[in-house]
Formats: sequence, structure tokens, C-alpha cells
Amino acid sequence: MTLRFAAIGLDHRHVYHLVGGLLDAGGICVGYDPATSDPKVLAGFRERFPDVALVADRRRLLEDPLIDVICIAAVPSERAAIAMAAMRHGKDVMVDKPGVTSLAQLAEVERVARETGRIFSICFSERFVVPATEVAGRLIAEGAIGRVVQTLGLGPHRLNKAIRPDWFFDPARYGGILADIASHQIDQFLYFTGSTDARIVTSAIGNFANPETPDFQDFGEILLRSDQATGYIRVDWFTADGLPTWGDGRLTILGTEGTIELRKYVDIDGRPGTDHVFLVDRTGTRHIDGSTAPLSYFRNFAADVRDRTERAMSQRHVFTVSRLALEAQASAQHLKP
Repeated sequence: MTLRFAAIGLDHRHVYHLVGGLLDAGGICVGYDPATSDPKVLAGFRERFPDVALVADRRRLLEDPLIDVICIAAVPSERAAIAMAAMRHGKDVMVDKPGVTSLAQLAEVERVARETGRIFSICFSERFVVPATEVAGRLIAEGAIGRVVQTLGLGPHRLNKAIRPDWFFDPARYGGILADIASHQIDQFLYFTGSTDARIVTSAIGNFANPETPDFQDFGEILLRSDQATGYIRVDWFTADGLPTWGDGRLTILGTEGTIELRKYVDIDGRPGTDHVFLVDRTGTRHIDGSTAPLSYFRNFAADVRDRTERAMSQRHVFTVSRLALEAQASAQHLKP
């Protein structure tokens, strides 16, 4: 079976990950809906995927019985509706994070997924398109640092305010900084600690540097805990222009016998390239170049579509990450600048 898929919702550049990853996994992109809130995203899509057919009427894509999967990177508040329409038309979906922006949306998506038997998958790109996380997962499975007891996840981003669309600054449309960015770190906490659920101990949000967009949140933090481990998360929009990439994303994983630190996108003032893995164990310290580790998410997702399995991740995991991110957002203390 060759997976056939289409793209609906070209509002965020993460659509390039979704489409490119499925193409690399052997899929065929048979069309896309050009509707967008950001013409730069559409132009970038056409440049990267010139052979994909434009289909102006998204109903044709939703109703085409030969299409297996719909990829969605729409305005965040609109993703759930598109995903549910796709599932009701017998298609599995791959959605950019956040897949939902409210607990009401989450309940609806869960119900539709259950009733239709379709896959609702969120591409948490800070794990699924980062080879270093594949290396870390293998090391932990091999027992390199013992039992994982804590994760520290940092997700700084560059704001690039002048080129952002209007919805980017409206929490009702993008979900808020914790529902959006921090979903990455919640996903990693559950995955690397082997936890199936957790609770939000405390969370906070703030706007420290953007008074002209008062509803925007440029800082957020979460302390969460499972029955096996604790985690701290900090996300922000303060990456300075001097950094040669969009953010110095880091993950530190504390084990009973060592630590793993991922410098995902840059080793500041050090080694060139991305995907730096630092391992400290009882024998010493080691740097591992993780950049060539093969990515597994898209290949496993394609197998799940074919075999109706949960290799990429369980449906429960997707919904648990979403719920925790939304709970953290809803209960967050508002910090004053």
C-alpha cells in the first residue's frame, strides 16, 4: 500500500515538516488546498513541493476515497474542525501542534476519533523531526542513565514579530503559549519518563516585552509531576537576533545513574551543526553527534495507517498531552511585567 495524502490548512510553516516527512516515508502527496492566512507559507510550499497539484475546493480532497491522510497546519483554532471533517470522511489525520485549542474541542475530537476509528496524530516536531531525540530514546532504553526521574525542557523561540500573521497574537486563535509551544515539552516529559499521565502542579504565563499586543504571551512555565517523575518546562519568545538559529532548544534528562542533555539546534560558541547529545554516566562524559540518526515518526505513522496500529504513538498519548497543555494554560497564573 502506498500512502496517499493531501494538505489542508497552509497557515504555518510546520506544514513543510508534515508533507516532507510523509514523502520521505514513501507517501504520495496528491493535492493541497491553497487557502492560507499567510501568503509566505503558501509561496514556500509551492517552492518546496512544485509537483503537488493545487486543488482549490477542499471538499474534493475530503471526499476523495483514494486519499488516506489529511495533513493540517491551519490557524490553530481551526485545526480541530478540519481534522474532524477529515475523520468523518474516513481519513486519518496528521496535525501540527497544537491540535486543539480548548478542552471542548479536545472532547469533540476524542469522540469523533472513537466513533470513526480514525487516527488523530499530532506531529510534536521538537521530538519527531529532531534526530537527537531518537538517540536519547535509545540510550534511555539501553539503561545508560538508569531510571529517569526528571526532565528539564526549554523551548525558546525567535519572535520575528514583523512577519507574523494577526492570529499569532490572539490567544483565542493560537491557544496561548502553554497550549501551543509547551505541548512539545509535555510530550517529551511523558515519553522520556515512561509516564502515561501527569498532573499540573503549577503554571504561569506573562507578557514582558510586547505591550503593544497585550493579549500575547511571550513567557510561560510549567511544573508537572507523574507517579514516576517530575518535569519543569520554560517556553518563551526571547531568542536574540545574535543566535544563528530560531531558538536554543534544550532538554536535560536526569536519571538515577547519569544525565543526558540535548542541544537540539545549536551548540552555542562550540561545535557546528545541530543535534548535539551530551551523556554523563559513571564512566565519564561523552558528546554524541545525533544528526544522522534516522527519524521514525513518519515511517511509523505510515505503518499505523496501513496496519491500524499505534507504532508512532498511542492515541491516548496524543490526547493526554493535549489535555495537560490545555489544563496548564487554563490554570496559569498571570505574571506582571
